[in-house]
Amino acid sequence: MNWIFWALLSALFAAATAILAKIGVAHVDSNLATAVRTTVVVVFAWIIAVALGKHHEFRELDGHTLLFLGLSGLATGLSWLCYFRALQLGPASRVAPLDKLSVVLVIVFAALFLGEKLSPMAILGGVLITAGAIVMTLA
Repeated sequence: MNWIFWALLSALFAAATAILAKIGVAHVDSNLATAVRTTVVVVFAWIIAVALGKHHEFRELDGHTLLFLGLSGLATGLSWLCYFRALQLGPASRVAPLDKLSVVLVIVFAALFLGEKLSPMAILGGVLITAGAIVMTLA
C-alpha cells in the first residue's frame, strides 16, 4: 500500500473526526473536549508503538528529532484547540472546509522551508482549494 492509500484513509478518519467532535463538543467546554481527545490519541499511539515493538527506538532519537517532533506536537495541540472551539461555535460543514486551508499552507510552507518545487498544477490546486474553502464557508 502506497502513500495515496494512507492519505485517503487519513482523509476518511479526519472526516469522521469532524463529525464525532462536533457531536462531542455540544455540551462541554471545547478545551476540555480537546484534552479528552488528546489523551485518547496519546494512549492509542503508545499502544500501537508498543504493540509493534517500536517503543525501544525512543532511546535512539536525537535532540533535533525530539525538538521538531515536540514543536509539531505543540502545533497539533494548538490546531486542535482552535478546531474544537470553531466546531463548538460553527457548523461542521463550514468549519472543516476552512480548516482545510491547511493544505494550501502546507504547499506554501513546503516550498518556502523544505525547498519543494511547486508545479503549475500544484499552484492551480492550491488556488482551487482556497476558492472552494471560501465558497463553502460563505455558503
